[in-house]
Amino acid sequence: MGKARKRTGRALALAAGVLAAGVAAAPAVAQPASLSGTVTPNVAHGNPAPAGAYPFAVKFTMTGIPKPDGTTYDSACSGALVSRQWVVTAAHCFHDVNKKPVSGPPQYKKTTATLGKVDLADKGGHVLDVVDVRQYPNSDVALAKLASPVTDITPIRLARTAPVTGATLRLAGWGATSADGAPATHMQYGDVTVTKRTQYTVLVEGAKPSSDTSACSYDSGAPYFRRTATGPVLVSVESDGPGCPHTGAETTSRIDTIASWIDRNDR
Repeated sequence: MGKARKRTGRALALAAGVLAAGVAAAPAVAQPASLSGTVTPNVAHGNPAPAGAYPFAVKFTMTGIPKPDGTTYDSACSGALVSRQWVVTAAHCFHDVNKKPVSGPPQYKKTTATLGKVDLADKGGHVLDVVDVRQYPNSDVALAKLASPVTDITPIRLARTAPVTGATLRLAGWGATSADGAPATHMQYGDVTVTKRTQYTVLVEGAKPSSDTSACSYDSGAPYFRRTATGPVLVSVESDGPGCPHTGAETTSRIDTIASWIDRNDR
């Protein structure tokens, strides 16, 4: 599948702590995606998600993405179910032929969302078409509408307060497990630490299982969340960063400052 990282395809390959899936705004490199269902045995310093973990985490699969020369490529992104029929992800995952993020039905041949499983070979879960997209105007965030409501998975709650510097967040998703790899077929996860925030972003750095735990190709839109006694709370989604794995800052898009916009649009 097409990959990219800097505002391009991303897929959590926490090469050190890890996850998966993402498209992008920069040119994506055409690459075959592995959809065999084989579990990558040991993601570098990462953790394969155990059965039943993070059912709200979404793997987007995009096929037939148009290029200006008339050819197409395939890619992937991650996201998180925030209501019965809507998934939050990165804005740059859904764009036109010129890589400009756009609202409306995806301009690709087909886009599907997989959720409710930790491995593509698992039975159950859901694979649903994406039928509409709504772009937030000032941040790298979009909402993707599923073809039908999901009633057996609890959507993740949205953060309503600012993230605290030093807080630990968990990243979970689908995607490459190395900078040049294809999207993973088994969900991965890892922990990061909040190092800074701006009006629309949260910067994070790898924490566990390694200091270079980081998002990777095909990972755009992957959820970063707080774990609480009453369930996970979505703090931000993957946006941009250096090549993976890395020990520097990763840029994620903040949720609490746009939660009211999500509330108005995810219905």
